[in-house]
This record gives sequence, structure tokens and C-alpha cells, in this order.
Amino acid sequence: MILIRQGALVSAGGVQRADILIAGEQIAAVAASIRDEDAATLRAAQGRHDETLHTLDAAGLLIFPGLIDVHVHTREPGAEHKEDWHSATCAAVAGGVTTVLAMPNTSPAVTDASSFAHALALAQRKAVCDFGLYLGATNDNAGLAEHMPRLGECGLKMYMGSSTGDLLVQDFEPQYEHFARYPHDRVIAVHAEHEPAVQYFARRGVRRPPICAELETARAITLARHCRRPVHICHLSTRREIELVREAKSGGARVTCEATPHHLFLTLDYEVQAQMPAGLRTHLPACYAMNPPLRELVDLNALWDNLDVIDCIATDHAPHSLDEKRSARPPSGVPGLETLLPLLLTAANPPDGPARLSLPDIARLCCEGPARVFGLRRKGTIAPGYDADLCLVDPTATWTIGDRPLFSKCGWTPFAGWRVRGAVSHTFVRGRLVFDGRAVVAPMGSGRHVSPDA
Repeated sequence: MILIRQGALVSAGGVQRADILIAGEQIAAVAASIRDEDAATLRAAQGRHDETLHTLDAAGLLIFPGLIDVHVHTREPGAEHKEDWHSATCAAVAGGVTTVLAMPNTSPAVTDASSFAHALALAQRKAVCDFGLYLGATNDNAGLAEHMPRLGECGLKMYMGSSTGDLLVQDFEPQYEHFARYPHDRVIAVHAEHEPAVQYFARRGVRRPPICAELETARAITLARHCRRPVHICHLSTRREIELVREAKSGGARVTCEATPHHLFLTLDYEVQAQMPAGLRTHLPACYAMNPPLRELVDLNALWDNLDVIDCIATDHAPHSLDEKRSARPPSGVPGLETLLPLLLTAANPPDGPARLSLPDIARLCCEGPARVFGLRRKGTIAPGYDADLCLVDPTATWTIGDRPLFSKCGWTPFAGWRVRGAVSHTFVRGRLVFDGRAVVAPMGSGRHVSPDA
């Protein structure tokens, strides 16, 4: 048993000082004060007579529920040279993330029972945090997804616009079939960019302007409303998309959405160039390439000004090697698992200027919201009966991103050189210490598969 004393517990409802008692994999009690005698009584009631009580003094630390990142590319199978299940989940726990939901655009893609089982076996052997797996939509697997036995997928991912990999469902007929036939108690998460518009502008030398995202987000919302099913819009990046989601929610549509750190902190004109190490500055356009691309300041501000509409902040962690980024045809995507929380903590307590969000906002957007949207019933909250997934943070620590080695195999970040506040001191997954502030201490394969069925 573990007794964590006098940390500042952060939830969507506020911040309060409390003790947390962990028994096995779950939270047993949360109270203003838990005495050793109280822990002993519970230990006896649960038949844990021989179990030692370990105490952790968390005075001065913030305690968040373990963060849940609903948009992660682990790159395995097929691209293990830039990331794999072990390195990705090590990066996760170093950033306070205790559950990742992995995208299906791997090689081979996760599109049926066989490829799902293969991806699941890889994750079970290597992951050090809990994880879920998406099933990928294709032009011809709508009936398969409808009729095959439940695989335990966290949802269906549909690429309505092209991105890394070859999963693309751009035509109306297969899109509609998926929206109509995929079980309505599960979420369809969409990459919403209108592929004909993407190609039209590409032929004219313009890369994915806002209209591409706005057209397809409107289509996804319309399909969800017509089919009376939930849809999750990935990586909102424009002011108009926020307006569309707000309108849809007000009208009763079952629409949720996420924003990414790169769309919240970076803009199209690479304002951060002065903060970047010299070795990366000459590769800024490639290092900052992602789908959808960075936007103008007006779009960035619209995301911050409408956080009440956003359900999740997700990293879209998409690592590529620097050699690939420096190549003649650099791929799109940036890593983000390790920098998510310090960026948000700094935005909540900036060295100058007003705060962009509050600590409870972080808990809502990174813990409680993701658990709610994806039906992870034992995640995202610090309360008795929930999994003991915890992220302890020293809010006084200041450090520069890039000064310490990254756990992600790709080894770089678009936020290198940024001065941030807040450092993860402990990460627990189901009551097990997995990161001690310096090193990942969990054994490979200790992560567990989670799904809405569990």
C-alpha cells in the first residue's frame, strides 16, 4: 500500500490538499488526512496483513490524474527506427501520461482482427503505460467493423484526408457506410481534411489551407448528426472549425474535439525561431510540418479563447527522425508526449502576462475529458475505485526543453529552447511507480490494454 500525503490534488472542479491511499492497483481512499491507523484498518479489511505501507510526502507538489493522450503514433509495427511501443510509452510516463490511444496508420495498418491482434501483441510485450488501439477505417471494411466480434478497440479512426500511411477514406459512400454501420456506442475519430481540396491547392503550390479542414469538419459533423452517432474531430486548427463544433454542440449533435499543443503554441510564421538551437533553425519548415499545418495567430487565439468547446488536448505525437525531416521530401508530424504537460503548466503560470488556462482546465482537458469521450471508466479521476494513475509535479521547477535527453527515440522536439515551469517528479500507473523524475523504472510490458469494454 502507498500513502501519498498532502499533495495538491488537481481536478476539473478545483485544487485541494489531500492524502491519497493506494491499495493494489486502485485508489482506496482520498481524504484531507489519512492516518497510518486508517491505512492499517483498510489493509486488514482487505486481507493485506503482510503488506508494507509506503509513505510519500507530496507537500508542495501538484497531483494530477494520470494524463490520457488520445492521439499517439507509436510507429510500430513498420517504422521502429523512429519510435516503438517501448520508447513511445517511456516518453509518455516521463511526461506524466499514463494512458495512450494508438493510431492505426502503421505498416501494416490496423484494419481487421488479424492486424489488430498483431499490434496488440507488440504493445503487450513493450508498453510501460496503459494503452488502447484504434481500428482503422478503409474503403471496404465498414461491414467488417460492424459484424466482427468486439476487438476491444478504443474507437474507429477515419482519415477523411490523406496523412502518413495509406489509410484514406475520401469518398462519400464509404464515409457514410462507416458512420451508419459502426456501433453507435463507440466513437469515430476523424482526420478531417477535404482531400479534393488538399490536392487542388497542392497543384497550385499551396499546402492545406484552412478551407481544407473546414470543409471536411463540416461534413463529419453533418454525417454524425444525420446518423445520430458520436464523432470526435481530431486536431482542430482553425477559428471556423471551433465555430462549427460550438454550433453543433449547441444543436445537440454528439460531437467532441481535440486540439494539439503545436496548434496552441506555434504559428505559421515560426515565431519561435529565435529560441531554437542553431542546428535546427535551418530546417524549421520541415521540422514544423504536420497535417493539418500550423495556422495564423488568429486561429491560435481562437483555440485558446474557446477552450470550453474543446474536450481534449492530445499531442498527435508523430515522431520522425531528424534525417527524415532534413530530407528532400520531409514527412509530416512532430513528437509531443514529453512536452505536453510542461507547456500547459507554463501557460497556466506564465513568467509574464495573463494565464491562458487554469490547473483545473488541464485536468479537464488531459484527464477527465479524454476518459469521458472514450469511455475509459476507471481512468482520469482521483477517487476511490479508480485506477491509481497519478502524475506528481513540482510546480516550482524551471528548465529548458532540450537540455535533458528525450525518451522518444526520434530525439528532437519543435519546442527545443523553450523555458518552461513544472517538472514531473513521479508517475504511477495502477499503483506502480513507473517514472521517478529521472528514469523510467517500470519493466517492459507492464502496460495493460484498456478499452470501453473493460
